[in-house]
Amino acid sequence: MSNISRRNFVKLTGGIAAATTALGYTRIAGASNHGGQKRVVIVGGGMGGATTAKYIKMADASVEVTLIEANEHYYTCFMSNEVLAGERTMDSIKFGYSGLAGHGVKVVLDTVTAIDAAKHTVTTAGGQTFEYDRCVVAPGIELKYDSVEGYSHEAAESVPHAWKAGPQTEILKQQLEAMKDGGLVVISAPPNPFRCPPGPYERASLIAHYLKEHKPKSKVLILDNKDKFSKKGLFEQAWTAMYGYGTENSMIEWVPASSDGKVLRIDAATKTAYTELSEHQADVLNVIPAMKAGKIATVAGLTDDKGWCPVDQKTFESTIHKDIHVIGDAAIAGKMPKSGYAANSQAKVCAAAIIAMLHGDAAPEPSYVNTCYSIPGKDWGISVAAIYRLGADGVISPVEGSGGLTPMDATAEMHAREVKYAHSWFANITADTFG
Repeated sequence: MSNISRRNFVKLTGGIAAATTALGYTRIAGASNHGGQKRVVIVGGGMGGATTAKYIKMADASVEVTLIEANEHYYTCFMSNEVLAGERTMDSIKFGYSGLAGHGVKVVLDTVTAIDAAKHTVTTAGGQTFEYDRCVVAPGIELKYDSVEGYSHEAAESVPHAWKAGPQTEILKQQLEAMKDGGLVVISAPPNPFRCPPGPYERASLIAHYLKEHKPKSKVLILDNKDKFSKKGLFEQAWTAMYGYGTENSMIEWVPASSDGKVLRIDAATKTAYTELSEHQADVLNVIPAMKAGKIATVAGLTDDKGWCPVDQKTFESTIHKDIHVIGDAAIAGKMPKSGYAANSQAKVCAAAIIAMLHGDAAPEPSYVNTCYSIPGKDWGISVAAIYRLGADGVISPVEGSGGLTPMDATAEMHAREVKYAHSWFANITADTFG
């Protein structure tokens, strides 16, 4: 990293979380309620929603917190690429909600169908209605299947996106295992903005890792909607070292949009991807379409004309509907990426703001953090990290000199250590969120 060591960065970011808890929460944890018990309803039990629920209850046990989530288990998208590589099991990325219930969060397994901002109510498919003083919407992303002609929810059963981990991850994994040696895997990478900016390139890397071990005559072709991507230099360095990138025998080929990389349509039956000038028939076709905020955000009228949710970036309260906060991938959060760590960090800021606002206090001054690890291959880890502050313009931006990238001259020992850091981070953040 550029200015501080990795270990010190982890210590510092941990200190920020502790300071947020101490200053933003403990001070008001014993405050009395005004007008009876306060109620917070949280829509969505991913990294953002689950963290918010837990931290509100930790801050003030008197607040009634209801988390509504459609699924019994949550599968993390981060580390799901290791499942594809055969380096991790599906169960290792699977989490339930008993930990939150242990903190006093009321967990409701149901699908939210409506949020009435005027009446302050949330309605579910199961016919339940919940009243709230504050509502937190953490719906993740919705895939824009129609951004690629020929793609659809139904087509995803044979041409998986696997951008929502779980059954889709299993489909893609099984297809890779069934593919013949010498086969072609085609990945269509999405346009910005999207969940997990380095994700498609880590996926290509770890699929190549799997193929190198089991089907060495095979190849991964990335057709991209963009001309650059997150950690591009670091990925290409890893690809060169491990997969022959740039040679005739490279296991990975990346085609940017400017070189006819943009996939315009697919034929799901033949697993063929069509760009403006060419067609690519795959043995395994992985289409990651464009994205927007999760469906309930649109239904509730929380999105702008681009499909994302504008918020006050200090409190994450919607700028469209009062008393509703939006966090995580769905929110427009300044320069923060759409990542699991970002959602966890935003959740803590949002929880502190909600506790303060419920008690008639001003929201505390926020700070935010993000670290994103990628694993391009065996014993080779890379990362990007930053601390963020709210600028005078109300936009979240990185603090100059904070964080940084894995250096290009990192040694093999440093890359191996990054993998250990990545796995340790995964264990810590999932325990922090769901434990």
